[in-house]
Amino acid sequence: MNQPPLIEQVTQTMAAGSKSFATAAKLFDPATRRSTLMLYAWCRHCDDVIDGQTLGEGGTQHQVADAQTRMQHLQIETRRAYSGAHMDELAFRAFQEVALMHELPPQLAFDHLEGFAMDAREECYITFDDTLRYCYHVAGVVGLMMARVMGVRDENVLDHACDLGLAFQLTNIARDIVEDAQNGRCYLPQSWLTEAGLCASQLADPHYRAAIALLAARLVAAAEPYYHSARSGLPDLPLRSAWAIATAHGVYREIGVKVQDAGMRAWDARQRTSKGEKLALLLKGAGIALTSRVARPQPRPADLWQRPR
Repeated sequence: MNQPPLIEQVTQTMAAGSKSFATAAKLFDPATRRSTLMLYAWCRHCDDVIDGQTLGEGGTQHQVADAQTRMQHLQIETRRAYSGAHMDELAFRAFQEVALMHELPPQLAFDHLEGFAMDAREECYITFDDTLRYCYHVAGVVGLMMARVMGVRDENVLDHACDLGLAFQLTNIARDIVEDAQNGRCYLPQSWLTEAGLCASQLADPHYRAAIALLAARLVAAAEPYYHSARSGLPDLPLRSAWAIATAHGVYREIGVKVQDAGMRAWDARQRTSKGEKLALLLKGAGIALTSRVARPQPRPADLWQRPR
């Protein structure tokens, strides 16, 4: 049986794996959209391999039990992709195309893999800076690669792209506190848990939802300066890219608002934006993208976490 073209396969991957970003991705020009889908397919695949899932759901096809061994496979295949070798796996064929076409620095790819290695090692995050370091590896570096796909090379603009990834991941952590705890993971700083009189093993217990809601609200608030910084990078993006990023910015930020507003009920059902809300945010994103053409550049606050350079 013939496989559908690569672009169709990766489009299906994004539609199933990230409904929040899929809407925004449609706004890119065709070439940027293709590269975005290729990059996403690799990121999603790597995440699933380490988690033993398929598109974030149970029922894995990954038969190797040891997460460290699966991690080594991802590293080896990523190196082979950069070497120009023939790639059998869809995700690595997709990554090879985007990495070589846009000259993505290998360090960025391996920085991203380090985030999955942190999960495989079951790292503990003591301070908020430790949590931000994790956010950098799993999401901030994706912002850097995405910005390069859009033609950005200025390091200051890349800082804003990284900040958007950090903000997205902080929102994800807030939304998924209980689900992560049920899976034996905690990305909240241990120092925050200590201040709240909690331990990681209590985060899945409904009796502690009031305290957990306060921690989630703290995360959502901590994401705000990174969302604000990210908007300062829009003037340096092509207009359609700025529209897509402004829309994704609005969708993810709204999820954080929903988590905060829901309080103790935030984990009764997964917080997400409706189709109508996505449409409204898409229209709002268009306005933000247009006004960014005449926006005065804003310096990045010095107190924000600084990515490795």
